[in-house]
Amino acid sequence: MSTAEKGWTRRQALATAGAGLVTAGFGVRPALALETVRQGYQTNMWGMPTYYLLRSGLLEKHGVKFEEFAVPSGNLTMQQMVARQVDMGTYAGPSFAIGHDKGGLLAIAMIEYVGKTARVMARKDLGITKVEQLKGKKVANQTGSSTGNIFVDQIATKAGLKKGDYEEIRMNVNDMVSAMAAKTVDAMVNVEPYNAIAEADGLAVTVSEFDQFDRLPVFMAATPEFVQKSPDTVVAYLKAWVEVAKDFKSNPGKVAEVVYSFYTSKGYKMSKDTFSKALARVEVQPGWPADIKPYMTRQAQVLIDAKKLKAMPDWDKALRTEFLKKAGA
Repeated sequence: MSTAEKGWTRRQALATAGAGLVTAGFGVRPALALETVRQGYQTNMWGMPTYYLLRSGLLEKHGVKFEEFAVPSGNLTMQQMVARQVDMGTYAGPSFAIGHDKGGLLAIAMIEYVGKTARVMARKDLGITKVEQLKGKKVANQTGSSTGNIFVDQIATKAGLKKGDYEEIRMNVNDMVSAMAAKTVDAMVNVEPYNAIAEADGLAVTVSEFDQFDRLPVFMAATPEFVQKSPDTVVAYLKAWVEVAKDFKSNPGKVAEVVYSFYTSKGYKMSKDTFSKALARVEVQPGWPADIKPYMTRQAQVLIDAKKLKAMPDWDKALRTEFLKKAGA
């Protein structure tokens, strides 16, 4: 299910060892050893800033070693974290609220906004233009994901559709375009780059865009054990993220090249222009927006009403803002 890769070189290991000898010889206080981060990430566009982080060399620059674990969707990373199989991972508000409830997971930063990357799309040949026209249709949905929950609990509900009014087909986001091409589903709730691929291939049209409902902030979450064990690693890790954000802003061509190579290596065929437009829908800006607690309260209440969350989290405990401040963001 996952591939582990070490983000550490022999040269760096020797340099670290040498620094230790100098410290021992001259009485300088040694730097605290940083922990290896088991990094989970999703292979849709939401996870590509993390993929870029892992390929950029910025973690190594800040002395952070890593192993990586890729899955199709962030809610799967959340489940891995609840099971303590990985230490860190990104997902949107609904999945974070559930992960905090089930496993005490903590947010160490709001990393990006991805509302522009998520859409409800219908097969072009069906002539569907509104969400309410999905009544009686087969809708591919990554059940349990943040986009899945927002579609079921908010977008469909606002259009007057309740569960049972449409047939929800459980499916990973990376399988949905082929299902649309085979006409085994009528619509899909999906994210980039799969929406752009379906659009460019003439398979689908946009019925609804998520950013009309939700900017979809995505959090970098960590297990409480990791945060307690090595807060210094968390700070060093977030320093790398601050630099990733600068690359997305000032050197988007470099970022696009790295991420484009990921999808082409997996066999996806799309033009660089189509891909660049999809990547541009991701807004990478690590920070703690002033409205994040009210936003999460609204998201959690929707989940409580849908009986997917037991109680309202204490956001002062769940959202750990101090680490990003120390990282200089």
